[in-house]
Amino acid sequence: MGQQEKVATSLAGVVSEGISASLAPVDAELARHYPGDPGTRQPIHTVYVPGDVFDADTIRSWGDQALAALDQHAPDAATFAKVLGISDELAVPVYDRVRAKLASEPVEDLRVDFEDGFGVRSDEEEDQAAARAARLVSEAFSNGTNAPYMGIRMKCMESNVRDRGIRTTDIFLSGLLEHGGLPEGLVLTLPKVTYAEQVSAFVKLLEAFETARGLRPGRIGFEIQIETSQSILASDGTATVARMIEASKGRATGLHYGTFDYSACVGVSAAYQASDHPAADHAKAIMQVAAAGTGVRVSDGSTNVKPVGTTEQVHEAWRLHYGLTRRALARAYYQGWDMHPAHLPTRYAAVFTFYREGLEAAAARLKAYVAKIEGDVMDEPATAKALAGYLVRGLDCGAVGTEEVTALTGLTRAELDAFAIPRRSATLTATA
Repeated sequence: MGQQEKVATSLAGVVSEGISASLAPVDAELARHYPGDPGTRQPIHTVYVPGDVFDADTIRSWGDQALAALDQHAPDAATFAKVLGISDELAVPVYDRVRAKLASEPVEDLRVDFEDGFGVRSDEEEDQAAARAARLVSEAFSNGTNAPYMGIRMKCMESNVRDRGIRTTDIFLSGLLEHGGLPEGLVLTLPKVTYAEQVSAFVKLLEAFETARGLRPGRIGFEIQIETSQSILASDGTATVARMIEASKGRATGLHYGTFDYSACVGVSAAYQASDHPAADHAKAIMQVAAAGTGVRVSDGSTNVKPVGTTEQVHEAWRLHYGLTRRALARAYYQGWDMHPAHLPTRYAAVFTFYREGLEAAAARLKAYVAKIEGDVMDEPATAKALAGYLVRGLDCGAVGTEEVTALTGLTRAELDAFAIPRRSATLTATA
């Protein structure tokens, strides 16, 4: 080192202390409102199955049907890659991983539906279906046939179905406790939310349940489904969705976009209701900004075009679904809905291609950042976080393997997590 510089200051320490004291309330608000990512796995999709259809073999059945669709309409990697436009280099790795995923973990997140997919039934029928769902979900987690995340979508908090939704939630949660307890992968979805007060009401319901059953306060989290224009923009011009996150008191784990209800709400004709419509992009962009830094994840919606019929029809539906999924991933919507078993091949193909085609570049940039090697891209800590997050998401869904990521980056999974989630929130990790 050369000659040391003389360090001069003009301010007394009390100045810094005073500024810190004045900003203490802001520091507390930042920590409360923006705790950062919870550090838990985010599923790449959610599958909705009506309450009267859900059964013990539903998950395995979806996987088997998806594999059968591949066998019939794309029996080899070359055919599948040609249909979707996957490069020759990735054709075999992606196809093989898709088939392996469908055999081992075909569904990452399953919601037993007691709302639109179930419809209006007698109270006795819905009571029985909710109790049955609780038993089957508990058994799945006990015997290892579960999806990583499972739960129900109850009816909403609007006056005409509120009591029914409350009762179904009570029956399902009580049934889980009777059959061994609440699983770590439990997820509830509150649909058709229009006012933050409805979120507050659902929080009160969960607080009452936790008190009644002696559970830790805050144990039960839930997703908020965005399906109306009022859930995006309030009558006074403010962003309602941000109010909803605040009203959840830290229980909200996700915001899920409802493609068809929202599109219809803003007047989009049926032929143009899709997740890539400008109205959908606007809503999801507001959801994304409102959720950023809060620990709440955003999920895209679905397509209602089913891959059924002739091989030509299936291929056309696959191309649509693949394209929409890739589009969503590029916009940082890492989760979506799948409505049919034959959507699973293209869901996984799109996700696996997304992570595998960028694997080497992302790994090289992160490795260079860690080693502080100058390259042709000047990366900052925020970019290193994004690079690590990209690799972690690829690992979680099975797109890439731990050994190949470690070989490319020189980092263990724990080290990747440290870069991806520098501000992990202890208050949110247990509410999934």
